[in-house]
Amino acid sequence: MTSLLPAVLPVALIIFIGFIAGRTLPLQGSTLSLLSVFILSPALVIDSLYRTELSVQNSTKLLIGFALTSLLIYGAVWLISKITRLSSSLSTALTATVLFPNTGNMGLPVATFALGAAGLERAIVYMIGSGILMFCLGPAIIQGKGIIEGLKLTLRLPLLWAVLCGLGLRFFSVKFPFELDTGIQKLGSADIPIALILLGMQLAATRFRLGIKEFLAAIARLLIAPLIAYMVGNFLHLEQLSLQVLVLQSAMPTAVSSLVLVSEFGGDKDFVARGIVTSTLMSFITLPLVLSLLLK
Repeated sequence: MTSLLPAVLPVALIIFIGFIAGRTLPLQGSTLSLLSVFILSPALVIDSLYRTELSVQNSTKLLIGFALTSLLIYGAVWLISKITRLSSSLSTALTATVLFPNTGNMGLPVATFALGAAGLERAIVYMIGSGILMFCLGPAIIQGKGIIEGLKLTLRLPLLWAVLCGLGLRFFSVKFPFELDTGIQKLGSADIPIALILLGMQLAATRFRLGIKEFLAAIARLLIAPLIAYMVGNFLHLEQLSLQVLVLQSAMPTAVSSLVLVSEFGGDKDFVARGIVTSTLMSFITLPLVLSLLLK
């Protein structure tokens, strides 16, 4: 377990710094969020796709693994909601809490520290799939407005355009003059610490209260989801590193953006906020466990 600390403690340290900053400094979380979403994250995606050596076949199989895992998780949550007769608002909140992992500001740093640059490449592929699920299908899942409204939201965000740009640069083998690609790389490398500081600030601003429903939702997000991912990965015969990334990214706590979706499209916002805090705090116990099993 001691050997796993370098993969977890750097992440925890930066989140803790963000937590202290949120309590002591007059920082605007919305500004950092916009900076990450519209500048730093797209730069990270473009740079990673531009430089990646991951084959199309491996990327495709990983995305298929993510899609099957998400479908099974959604089906399980839907079935549990029906059996337990949860209210529509709570059922929606439970779906958002369990279905959307924090693959960005938690998943990318953990994958980097635990699995290196090759792991980061695969984690970004997973994050792209997760982003499309959250911002394209998410509104349709939460409110039932349909795919068209989800596509409109996707087109307003830079993720899709960053993917297309990165793929275009790689496909046409574009060579940047004056090492301009270094500037994009440095922008992208700033995304991870900024995103972790932002997460710490959000934790500082959220009132923590642990209830049995929030605890069970966190268990589903942190332990049941990666178990499903492991079975899916073995079914697809993913190569070892892709399987590790599929499971590790599926073991991340609830995405902060799930609260944005529920706030915008309906559901129990307080439950989702408590679920984010609960799963994030619990993840510092469960992630070392998952890593210890993956890296045996």
